[in-house]
Amino acid sequence: MELYKLTAHELHKMLKERKISAVELCRSVFSRIGQVEDKIRAYITLTEERALAKAREVDEKIKAGKQLSPLAGIPTAIKDNMCTKGLLTTCASKILQNYIPIYTARAVERLFAQDIVLTGKTNMDEFAMGSSTENSAFFVTRNPWNLETVPGGSSGGSAAAVAAGEAILSLGSDTGGSIRQPAALCGVVGFKPTYGLVSRYGLVAFASSLDQIGPITKDVTDCALLLNYIAGHDPLDSTSLRVKIPDYMKALVNEVKGLKIGVPVELMGEGIQTEVREAIENAIKLLEDLGALCQEVSLPHLDYALSAYYIIAPAEASSNLARFDGVRYGYRTPQKVEDIMEMYFRTRAEGFGSEVKRRIMLGTYALSAGYYEAYYGQAQKVRTLIVNDFNKAFEKFDVLISPTSPTVAFKIGEKYEDPLRMYMSDICTIPVNLAGIPAISIPCGQADGLPVGLQIMGKPLDEETILRVAYTFERNFGYEEKPNL
Repeated sequence: MELYKLTAHELHKMLKERKISAVELCRSVFSRIGQVEDKIRAYITLTEERALAKAREVDEKIKAGKQLSPLAGIPTAIKDNMCTKGLLTTCASKILQNYIPIYTARAVERLFAQDIVLTGKTNMDEFAMGSSTENSAFFVTRNPWNLETVPGGSSGGSAAAVAAGEAILSLGSDTGGSIRQPAALCGVVGFKPTYGLVSRYGLVAFASSLDQIGPITKDVTDCALLLNYIAGHDPLDSTSLRVKIPDYMKALVNEVKGLKIGVPVELMGEGIQTEVREAIENAIKLLEDLGALCQEVSLPHLDYALSAYYIIAPAEASSNLARFDGVRYGYRTPQKVEDIMEMYFRTRAEGFGSEVKRRIMLGTYALSAGYYEAYYGQAQKVRTLIVNDFNKAFEKFDVLISPTSPTVAFKIGEKYEDPLRMYMSDICTIPVNLAGIPAISIPCGQADGLPVGLQIMGKPLDEETILRVAYTFERNFGYEEKPNL
């Protein structure tokens, strides 16, 4: 049996009933990695020995009759911008190529406590800056559906690993769509929770007011399962919310009758690929047939979301990345220098890639004296208008839906030399991060033989309604296509 094809909740049942062992499952996934990793290149670091040791430990617990966590023994991949004690954490950057943290990110620590089996750390755009995973300092990850296309970004490695069967579950991080967009392009499920629901402690910061860790899975049930274990207050993260965490599995109800669903016209117009729009319209029709009430709604300030994001995110990035100077972390220039300032300059010039440098320069300019109010201040005012647009829409609707990505996966290199075209790839997902609300991407069809993602957005801390709509759609749509590798 090809165990790597199954979901976590299916595998948990088999482990519990002793139909399989955790070691068998681990070997199945690493056998799959051996078959396809040369084509996909989803991982920066693989941890096979550590994974097998953990799987044996889980088998011992099963043999001893101990209670088994639903995640115990499940092979899981972690994006390489989350710290893992004693294990390389590079952020896909030359400047952190040898960095081994002395602590573990809270979200990852919570999964370790559930006895997950870590398969490795996944490739990404450098410091999570990008929409294609072409900006990694090490190599490009490829989309399992078509090896000539990108997997999306910046969590492209995590999404490709799940889609290709190289992991059962994975964690990604989402600053402007970096979980949902690659999930859409790879035909898997990706969830960006409410800002503050999952601790950012140990996540290497890109833009602190936007970053959020979330699950990438094969189906909505696994998504709810993983969210159950990573959500929760953390005193080590000052932005972590003190809220009661519900059991998200209870939200998996196959029913949307009477729910009011808004369709933002600004996310269905110009720039959306015709076939993608048709897939979303078919999804709307299905939800209406199931009893939901769908209606167009206007969020007039979404047109300014991309501009505001590309002021706010680089501004925060320029501040966060100032710590990488060759003194405290990672890489330092080997060249002979005259003084410490020259060492800083050379280290950062050699250590950062072009996209990271571009955003540091943009952000530093936007925060500089005389320009702060004109750029960063204005962008924050636009952000407030966008938050108000969503609040107003949610007075009338339970959830909003749109395409996740304006196009299906594009060819490797197609947008790499044109940053503005690349930035447009996140046009449907960025407003969610600016507003801090939760959103999921689930497969809703295909165009040109590649997956299309449906984005479902909800009120702050209303992950349950999003999961309910996503679960109902998934059950009734019946998307079962898999990449042919």
